[in-house]
Formats: sequence, C-alpha cells, structure tokens
Amino acid sequence: MPYILSCCSTADLSKEHFERRNIHYICFHYQLDGKDYLDDLGQSMPFDKFYQAMVDGAETRTSQVNTEEFLGYFEGFLEQGQDILHVTLSSGLSGAINSANAAAEQLRPKYPERKIYIVDSLGASSGYGLLMDLLADKRDAGTPLDELACWAMDNRLTIHHWFFSTDLTFYIKGGRVSKTAGFVGRMLHICPLLNMNHLGQLIPREKIRTKRAVIRTIVDRMAEHAEGGLNYSGKCYISNSACLEDAQEVARLVEARFPHLNGPVEIYSVGTTIGSHTGPGTVALFFVGDKRWN
Repeated sequence: MPYILSCCSTADLSKEHFERRNIHYICFHYQLDGKDYLDDLGQSMPFDKFYQAMVDGAETRTSQVNTEEFLGYFEGFLEQGQDILHVTLSSGLSGAINSANAAAEQLRPKYPERKIYIVDSLGASSGYGLLMDLLADKRDAGTPLDELACWAMDNRLTIHHWFFSTDLTFYIKGGRVSKTAGFVGRMLHICPLLNMNHLGQLIPREKIRTKRAVIRTIVDRMAEHAEGGLNYSGKCYISNSACLEDAQEVARLVEARFPHLNGPVEIYSVGTTIGSHTGPGTVALFFVGDKRWN
C-alpha cells in the first residue's frame, strides 16, 4: 500500500489480528513493582500473570509513547516512501496524541513529499480496535488516504464503548471511587455501568445491583444504540480483564439477540495499560451505532 495504517497498542486486539489486517502499532509502557515493560499485547507478560500480580498487591504505573519514540517509529515508514495514518488512544484518557502531533510536525519539513495524518480515536481498548478494523476494511477496498482520514474523523463517535466492573478494588485504589462508596458498593453487590462520551472520557452511567443484572443491562444498551437495533449487522467486540466467563456470557446474549451480526462476537483481553487502571473484573462491549453526543 502507498500508506500505512497505524495505532497504539492500547487498541487491545491481538498481535495476530493486527498482523493479519496489516495494522501497525506502537507500544505504550507500564511498570509492575518498579520494573519496566512494554504494553506489547501480552507478548512479554501473559495477561493472566499480569492480573494475578495486581491481585497479589503489585503496584502498577503507566506511561504513554513519547515524542522521540514516535519520531523513530514514523520515520521508519517515511524513509520507505510510505504515507501514514496514525490513530491515537483517546485524548480524553491520554496525551499520546500530543506526542504524535509533535513528532509529525518535526518530520513534515524533512519529508515534504509525504503525508502524515494524526487522528484522535476518542476511543479505547477493543473499541479503538474496532475502529482500526473498520479503517482496514476501507483501506483494503481501495479508499485513498485523504478520504480515509476524513472518514475516521467523521465516524469515530459511532463506535460505542460500554463497560461494567464486578470488582471495585482498583477503582477505589486509583481514587475513581471513594472508599465509602466502594464499601457500600461491595455490600450491595453494585456493578457500575460506564460508557465513553463524545470527548472520549469514561463516564459512570448507572449503578446496578448484581452481576447478572448488569450483564443484561449492557446488552440492552446495545439494543438501544446499535445501528439497525436488533437487526445490527456489523461487528461486535468484547474485551475483558481476567473475567473471561463474564465476557463469554455477554457474548452469548449478544449473539442470541442480534442474529445478523457480521461473524461471531470477538473477545480480547484488556491490555496492560488500561488494565493497570481497571484491575481485573472489567468487561467492555463495543459496536457501531448512533453518534455519541454526551
């Protein structure tokens, strides 16, 4: 191809998926008990080992890709005569887009014949990955780079992100839930339901009692917002942080209610960057629907 399609590892698809779709990626970083790792889609540390370390009390920290890393990454493609469309993790969660833009600005004078587009996904995890997959579909259909970059901007808010958590431990630890609210939530078996708004920020929407109820509710939200309602014929992705059985139950209900899906629901792991903040027990559901306005 005359251009490459690129993202950050926080799109939370598998290494095999990215390679099969010819989508390039650059890795975020994290620390586990002070030791540095790449968020490399579970290659250097299996996801089950990572989440078990969190349960056992390991401290985690994350860091985004810096400008110098983007410079080296982008220049490798530019030197080969390829243009670039790089889609970043949501600016509502990370400043990675600022580093990517800074690198692009430095490289454009050096490669004036090349095009570098940087697009904010306003998404995260496998919802961000779903956007990348749709872009790969359009690229493979012959869409020119300029048109594809515009399409990404115009359609990024149609990717819905709905999350729930059955374990508030790391939400409390990270300060996103107060200790008092967390204690009450545990006593009442509260599972918060969140989604991503038009600014690419995670917003709490409902407090639902019991895991069984929140699993039903998240599928109800898909019925309300999916393109075509119950006749939805697009792709559906799920990511989970060490709670595969819960993810499989959501997938089972989705496949039962949406008989026209484009293939079975695909389940991935929440990666180590995003998982460092959620901890285990989070399930996220992604699909194409109406535009997210708030």
